[in-house]
Amino acid sequence: MNRVLAHTGAKYPILQAPMGWIARTQLASAVSRAGGLGIIETSSGETENCQAEITKMRALGLPFGVNLPIRFLRDDAMLKFVCASGVKFVSTSAGSPAKFIAPLKDAGITVYHAVPTVEAALKCVDAGIDGLVVEGGEGGGFKNPEEVSTMVLLQAIRARVDVPMIAAGGICDGRGMAAAFALGAEAVQMGTRFVSCVESPVHANYKNAIVNAKETGTWMLNTKGTPCIRALKSERTQAIHDVGLMSFDDMKGIRGVYFDGDMEAAPALAGQTAGLIDSVKTAQQIIDDTVAEFFAISARMGAMAQAHSFG
Repeated sequence: MNRVLAHTGAKYPILQAPMGWIARTQLASAVSRAGGLGIIETSSGETENCQAEITKMRALGLPFGVNLPIRFLRDDAMLKFVCASGVKFVSTSAGSPAKFIAPLKDAGITVYHAVPTVEAALKCVDAGIDGLVVEGGEGGGFKNPEEVSTMVLLQAIRARVDVPMIAAGGICDGRGMAAAFALGAEAVQMGTRFVSCVESPVHANYKNAIVNAKETGTWMLNTKGTPCIRALKSERTQAIHDVGLMSFDDMKGIRGVYFDGDMEAAPALAGQTAGLIDSVKTAQQIIDDTVAEFFAISARMGAMAQAHSFG
């Protein structure tokens, strides 16, 4: 039995990443209807709006989860709301989950925490976490400046722990999903792929920038400070990259990128999978194509194992 499916109630072990302002009911419901697991964000800090989105998702009767980014929560209002809302799955991130695990699990909620290192994974397991979102440096958004690839990180963590792992960073299709499973994951989380899907609420300019990007089309920015982020190359991010540092003020125009299509208003967060995405698809197409490709590759690999053959 796949433990992530047991924990989430989704049909397929494919999660949509919790992008601030983007990961709300419009996108999350499309992913969940397609058989994946939509996640509602709370990193935008818009407590009342996010609570309303959770209530809307709950009313649809679809499996879904909520992300709680610990460092970005102003108080415990969102934690208390989630505990009382009937949510069944929560991912935590951006800080230590130690104080969150007990109240969430007391409310009957399964808790996974996003980790960028083996050390963080071990601390989470010791604290009683149910599973891990293993975030490699290929992914978009907020990152560990000491970047480790998803391929290496999955292997390193699986060698030390036995909790279920969701692979995140560098995955946008069935090929990446099959690779992640081979390395010990039981699910994948995709951000950039779903940001650029039909049901994503972002401006067409942002979707097209992802579709048109090369595999070298992103920068890791602010690696000498915090927060470190991965974003699309642009005139603005070129300047930040050249300096090596950025202010959090640089992110203030992010909604201008997302919803107005001004690609210079702020760094446009995206992962290296932008170089693998060549079209805008519906969430249903993305998930159907990913699952079909995953099983085709798995069947081929299984036949090779059965025949003790490498080709």
